[in-house]
Amino acid sequence: MILEKLMISNICRVSPLLFALTLAAVPRPVKAQVSTDLRASSSAAVLPESTPRPLPDLTYFRPTQKTKLRNYFFDAFGPYPIVGAALVAGVNQAYNSPKEWGQGSQAYSERFGSDFGIAAVTTTTRYAMAEAFREDTLYYRCECKGAFRRLGHAVISTVTARRGEAGHRVFSFPALVAPYAGTMTAVYGWYPGHYGVGDGLELGSYSLAGFAGENIAREFFYNGPRSLLSRMHLGSGTDH
Repeated sequence: MILEKLMISNICRVSPLLFALTLAAVPRPVKAQVSTDLRASSSAAVLPESTPRPLPDLTYFRPTQKTKLRNYFFDAFGPYPIVGAALVAGVNQAYNSPKEWGQGSQAYSERFGSDFGIAAVTTTTRYAMAEAFREDTLYYRCECKGAFRRLGHAVISTVTARRGEAGHRVFSFPALVAPYAGTMTAVYGWYPGHYGVGDGLELGSYSLAGFAGENIAREFFYNGPRSLLSRMHLGSGTDH
């Protein structure tokens, strides 16, 4: 049962990313723009001397409200969460989980709606709370060198965010709470009655681990301006 939950929860977070990696090498036309894609490479624009400098692994431009809103809609309702929910629903269908939903097209539709709903609640909670706490929870690739430093950056970014104009790193309550908000909503909103708080917390923990895996993949796989993986987050530099 635990192995099943681990598989389902991790696929729930990682499957959209795996779909993106499959298409990452496919070029797509991009409009010329003056701004720098902060996650495209480590060759970011040089900040003026008067600009406050954040941690050495980040050249930071605080995203505009337009950028944050656009990223929210993309992360919550874009192609990746839809494809991810479809894949996870297929896994749940194969495991007949929850078993009360049975099999067939109607059961698959219920599972798809459930998985998409969990992802939407998680994303909405993260963005809404980040706005209330005045945090930037978008992922920024490390401009440092070395696999271990980049790995550490990806993992710590799972529970941290950027705050202030200089983008200093802080522990992020929204990033920690959001995965549990999604799973607990499902447990008490539409899952069968025998699911309880323990199941919600367990699934939320696996979902949080899935976020870490997603960040690691974003850090180490090609993420240039012509890659579809770069569309996982549209970038805070596009509106400057």
